[in-house]
Amino acid sequence: MKTALITGATSGIGKATARELAKHRINLIVCGRRTDRLQLLKKELEAQVSVHTLSFDVRNKEEVLDAITKLPETFTTIDILINNAGNAHGLDPIQDGNLEDWDAMIDINVKGLLYVSKAIIPGMIEKGSGHIINIGSIAGKEVYPNGNVYTASKHAVDALNKAMLLDLNGKGIRVGAVHPGLVETEFSEVRFKGDADKAASVYTGFSPLKPEDIADIIAFVVTRPYHVNISDLVVLPTAQANSTTVYKTL
Repeated sequence: MKTALITGATSGIGKATARELAKHRINLIVCGRRTDRLQLLKKELEAQVSVHTLSFDVRNKEEVLDAITKLPETFTTIDILINNAGNAHGLDPIQDGNLEDWDAMIDINVKGLLYVSKAIIPGMIEKGSGHIINIGSIAGKEVYPNGNVYTASKHAVDALNKAMLLDLNGKGIRVGAVHPGLVETEFSEVRFKGDADKAASVYTGFSPLKPEDIADIIAFVVTRPYHVNISDLVVLPTAQANSTTVYKTL
């Protein structure tokens, strides 16, 4: 059986992906900062597959490296890495941007992805196989008003995905990115800093993607024959044409 490590597994796409991969009999290392949620997810899925939890902040490189180097022996061979941890803070024009928000987005979306990848890629190279899925965003393909640093961080994910594909060519490692449009998760609540009304308004008047939609696509990508690598995939709800064009009935 294969083993997948999923960052940001306590909610949204990460949690849904853990559930979906368990259906495919893929053992799981689920990572996040909210240990109570990780334990509930482990309890839910361990009847299907072996599950190990890791609690760390992807922004802290020492925590990341320490946690991954101390994995139990049965979980040390990681076949699939899902770089899912990421978030958005604020929606201000660049001249009014909050420096702490900027740091959080760059540290989580870019540096966190790099720290986790750095900890896992050498093992994949050593065994000559592996699969890395980087979760980007439609914001990594275009820029929209007030999206400044968030879109920059997701453009970086897009660039790093392409760079990994080049650097790991010939190493037996598949690399690909999934770039979702509007997915109904806790994402908007974080972006609007707990304003539930604003967060809910983002998803009203149309049918947004669900975390399970993206999880299903990730499962499809990782279960293709090994000579098939889906390297770059944009997924939008039918009502969405780009970051700012969404057909709403209300």
